[in-house]
Amino acid sequence: MSNYTFPCASVGGLTYSQMLTTIAELKLAVKRERAIRSAMRIAKAEVRQANAEARRAKAIERAEVRLAKLLAKQVGPVGAKAIKANRRPSKGRTV
Repeated sequence: MSNYTFPCASVGGLTYSQMLTTIAELKLAVKRERAIRSAMRIAKAEVRQANAEARRAKAIERAEVRLAKLLAKQVGPVGAKAIKANRRPSKGRTV
């Protein structure tokens, strides 16, 4: 049965043993392609995670700088005069 030739045009007249080896090679090629795609997906996820961590660190640094500025300004006038100075002006009323 190993010398049987398939009459179908899609297999191009391959023998049975040639068909088996071709199928085995195709299965290996598909397995390799899946492994490559999986590795690429994992690498992309790692890069995305590293970028996210860098963005978070940068945001934390900016927030710390802002906090330091606010704490430096905090030693200003305190009391009723400061409260009045920080209020929004009200709308003028005419009677």
